[in-house]
Amino acid sequence: MARLVMKFGGTSVADLERIRRVGRLVAAEVAAGHRVAVVVSAMAGKTNELVAWTDGAGAAAQGLAPSDDEYDTVVASGEQVTAGLLAMTLRNMGVSARSWLGWQIPIIADDAHGRARIEDIPPEKLAAALDSGEVAVIAGFQGVTRDGRIATLGRGGSDTSAVAIAAALKAERCDIYTDVDGVYTTDPRIETKARKLSKISFEEMLEMASLGAKVLQTRSVELAMAQHMPVRVLSSFVEPGEAPGQGTIVCDEEEIVEKRIVSGVAYSRDEAKISVFGLPDHPGVSSEIFGRLADANVNVDMIVQSHARTQDTANMEFTVGKRDAVRAIEIMREAQSAIGFDDVAVNEDVAKVSVIGVGMRSHAGVAKTMFGALAEKGVNIQVISTSEIKISVLIDAAYTELAVRALHAAYGLDKL
Repeated sequence: MARLVMKFGGTSVADLERIRRVGRLVAAEVAAGHRVAVVVSAMAGKTNELVAWTDGAGAAAQGLAPSDDEYDTVVASGEQVTAGLLAMTLRNMGVSARSWLGWQIPIIADDAHGRARIEDIPPEKLAAALDSGEVAVIAGFQGVTRDGRIATLGRGGSDTSAVAIAAALKAERCDIYTDVDGVYTTDPRIETKARKLSKISFEEMLEMASLGAKVLQTRSVELAMAQHMPVRVLSSFVEPGEAPGQGTIVCDEEEIVEKRIVSGVAYSRDEAKISVFGLPDHPGVSSEIFGRLADANVNVDMIVQSHARTQDTANMEFTVGKRDAVRAIEIMREAQSAIGFDDVAVNEDVAKVSVIGVGMRSHAGVAKTMFGALAEKGVNIQVISTSEIKISVLIDAAYTELAVRALHAAYGLDKL
């Protein structure tokens, strides 16, 4: 009997009625002969409530250690509640089950509280439970440090927990249940002709997740790719057997027989463009700029540099997340005299639109199609960046939806 890991997010376990539906989905997999481990998030909204409580408690007084470890103790409790409730529900349905917390397995993590990374998961205890026919209901988002403190895994932590546990158990696959029924060629709220993909490669999913698609978090996709663990994305808002064959499989590229040139169009409105004018055009300037930004944990995405009209000077544009824009401008102004540039400006009224596909590696003309489709709609391109399987452009935010629909049609994604 194959082992299977099932993960349910906050909206899937938002109340007791939904937890009971999750119980029916789990029971169906048990009845089908799987040995099942379930990873759960906190009920929708609970983590935010717990975070607000920690904010209300206040920071540690001067001279005392920061309270990051106690923050983790509080916010990890949301998953504990859900795990216990689902285990109780399964028992009520006649299915043998027990809850597991991160420290009981154990999921060993480093001590970067609030954003810890998993170091090891000894599988023996969980494997023994599953092999005895018991469903293991695991609190996601949490681990334990080597000195016995609870540590939370940060954004997307429950997805990461699920993939890591699936890898440790050598599971057949990891099923991630969410509020959508798979991965689409683009956001169906913008393009009604968006199509659900039956399969997508890890690399494509990683690009789509990092470029704004919110189906999976990048950390879980990175881990799945490294461990060659197939992940299936599917909806928890159906009853067992109601939608056979639903979902999207995220897998190795070699498992996809018919490779599309472009698999999807992604967008992100969480962008700010920083423009630096009159930079000295000599070695070391870029290192100085991006070194200062890195030291302040400001993540930089797209970068373009061009010669200015004045001899031996250059202009540079780069993008950061909107929440980092003010900090980035402050850092640049503080460094203005040391670096010797003329001026710096920020534009937050921009969006990034990207096309992604492993087929780009072996097909010419992808960029031509993209730029032609945008030009036809009168969309001006401000910045361009590329990788082996993606092309991203920065445009005026007002044209985001128009650009997404134009590119979706240009690559024939509405006809898949």
